[in-house]
Amino acid sequence: MRPESTNGTGGGGLAVPMAWLCAEYVADELLRAGALVEPGSLEYRAGRRTLALTVYLGDGTGDTPGGAEDRLEEWLTRTAHGHPWKEWVRERLDGAPEPGGEDPDADLTLARETWRLLESTHLLATDLGALSAGGPADGVMVDESDRTWLPSWQVGLPLGHLALRLY
Repeated sequence: MRPESTNGTGGGGLAVPMAWLCAEYVADELLRAGALVEPGSLEYRAGRRTLALTVYLGDGTGDTPGGAEDRLEEWLTRTAHGHPWKEWVRERLDGAPEPGGEDPDADLTLARETWRLLESTHLLATDLGALSAGGPADGVMVDESDRTWLPSWQVGLPLGHLALRLY
């Protein structure tokens, strides 16, 4: 994917990652609209990064007629509890061409760096892994005082999903 702009230079200049910047903007707007956590908090950043990766790596179904609803439905499906989001992200990033050479893909570079941050940054949070796919209706209760260190994407994923539901 070639960038739409090269920072005002006639070519060969700094690549502007327009697709990634748009994905971050959409993620930021969704989280702000949901008002679930304080902007700037670690949880907010985890949610924004998780949603931005979901938006950027999505199938692009929003480019078809009725696309906005299709795209939102795709994001909801990808972020739903029980969906193998981590594997989906790895598969999409591993299948993408390696950046490098004379024309590095700035979008993909930022997506890969975001994934690295989501995996390496851990947050102290309630472990929602005890929930079954059916949730509390199955009689499974989560002890919110029982906290553990989780990769930040595990905190950002349910936050992003809830923000999408509230949209």
